Amino acid sequence: MWGTIVNAGAVIIGGMLGVIIGQKVSRGMGDTLMKGISLAVILIGLQMALTTQNILIVIGSLVAGGTIGELLEFEGRLEQLGKRLEEMMKEKKGNVARAFVTSSLIYCVGAMAIVGSLESGLHQNYQILYAKSILDGISAVVFASTMGLGVVFSAGSIFIYQGGITLLAGWLQGALTQPVITEMSATGGLLIMGIGFNMLNISVIKVGNLLPAILVAALLAGIFL
Repeated sequence: MWGTIVNAGAVIIGGMLGVIIGQKVSRGMGDTLMKGISLAVILIGLQMALTTQNILIVIGSLVAGGTIGELLEFEGRLEQLGKRLEEMMKEKKGNVARAFVTSSLIYCVGAMAIVGSLESGLHQNYQILYAKSILDGISAVVFASTMGLGVVFSAGSIFIYQGGITLLAGWLQGALTQPVITEMSATGGLLIMGIGFNMLNISVIKVGNLLPAILVAALLAGIFL
């Protein structure tokens, strides 16, 4: 769990620093930075999405996962949690809910989170999560400077998600083969692209409702690859 604890701590520290910096950034500069960050998020998602070895698995995962997500209203549940955090902090100027949901998805959807947590649980090898901590900590500074305090709370999502994989590593080792991780990451990449489009206000994609697609991708890849 140590790697996950370091990762969550890096996001908290980076996020708090970003909040302090953000208070000194003008609205015009903040808007420009947000657009730049959004484009970078889309690029990251595109790079992940292009790693797929079977596009039919990705398509099938999005269709099935989106259906499950709509039925269970994942997006609404995430937003409700964010709103509760917003009320607890009595945040009026920023949008804690949006920042929490956006940053949680970005930090938790990706191969480094999965592979790093498996290595941590199976071999007590924290190198991947240490590297992820550095990347996440730096990005948290940038995200929080434009999106606000909600980014800090995404550390909780990291702790629960990566910590869960670490604790279940022994059971998941046989199931999460490299082809499975590849298709999960590729499907997650498309979700990250959706986050980028939302951040640019180009569209309103319920990325939270598409989250089950990652699990469906793992299932389909395990069966067909």
